[in-house]
Amino acid sequence: MNTIPTTFNHSLPSYTVVGGIQRAGNSGLSAVLLNRGGRYPRRTLFQELEKNGFDYIISLEGPEERYDVEDLSIRFPSVKFILLKQAVSVGEQVNLAVSELTGSLFFVLWNDIRILHGGGAAKMAKRMLNEKPSESGDDTSVYKRLCTVPVIQNSHFETLPTIMSPAYFKDSVKTVPSALNTEGEMTLYPFDGIGIYDRERFIRLGGFDKTLSNSHWQFADFGFRSWLWGEEIAGTQLVRMSYDGDIPSEDSTVEESYKRFYLKNLAPVYRGDSAHIPLRRCPSYMLRFRDNPFEDWEDFFAARKWVEINKYRFKCDARKLIERWEKPAL
Repeated sequence: MNTIPTTFNHSLPSYTVVGGIQRAGNSGLSAVLLNRGGRYPRRTLFQELEKNGFDYIISLEGPEERYDVEDLSIRFPSVKFILLKQAVSVGEQVNLAVSELTGSLFFVLWNDIRILHGGGAAKMAKRMLNEKPSESGDDTSVYKRLCTVPVIQNSHFETLPTIMSPAYFKDSVKTVPSALNTEGEMTLYPFDGIGIYDRERFIRLGGFDKTLSNSHWQFADFGFRSWLWGEEIAGTQLVRMSYDGDIPSEDSTVEESYKRFYLKNLAPVYRGDSAHIPLRRCPSYMLRFRDNPFEDWEDFFAARKWVEINKYRFKCDARKLIERWEKPAL
């Protein structure tokens, strides 16, 4: 098992930066553009994002040669192109983009999705500030949630089930998708990574775990960790988006990424004011996956050490979190 990250971007992949010398807006919200491939009109895409008033646009470029970057960087001076030297996971790309930003908010997008409704970057950023009643009920305080997820439609403008809820199924935890029904409805993680994130909270959480190569478990790990550590991810009906092409599928195969997800999020037990992984869970973990016993042993104790380092950041464990989902507070 690779070492579980304990800080945000403790090591970075090799990359080069081109452009991004001019700020295009003053909203505090920048766009992080992930590229799925395909021949999408890049000039039109950057024009649309520029028109929306994002402060900066970070475009993640894979290791393949891009011959239009230099020309595009001149035409769109607010676009910063990050040229990766090697292929890295989606989450690591987002982490890298965040390390190049300075604003308070960022919007993770893909090159095959369009913003249909939202009112521009300034209005979207303003909506991220929510009024929340104080405990005494006498006043209100302003807070920001970690991530706000928009309504997403397919190319036929049919709403997709992008609200993710955790549930127990035959002694395993599964995610159950549904469509957004109410404003502010909580979701386990942002579908396809798409959402408006609070940069400070994202960094404090540690961002995405780059050692999980499977994007489904990478998103699920981010979501579980967010909720277990007291953060909030919720949907909004005020921002609406649409895919141009096929909907990306999620691969929830039980493999190495799932094992790390399990150890970090499902194995810890919360007692008093902290969490730990009980030693008694080691035999059941090794029997459950039946891989290399020596590697499984090392993985278990590496995860146990990681939980010990972060034990006071936990506010509950997975069982309590899922019970909360099944019986939301009135």
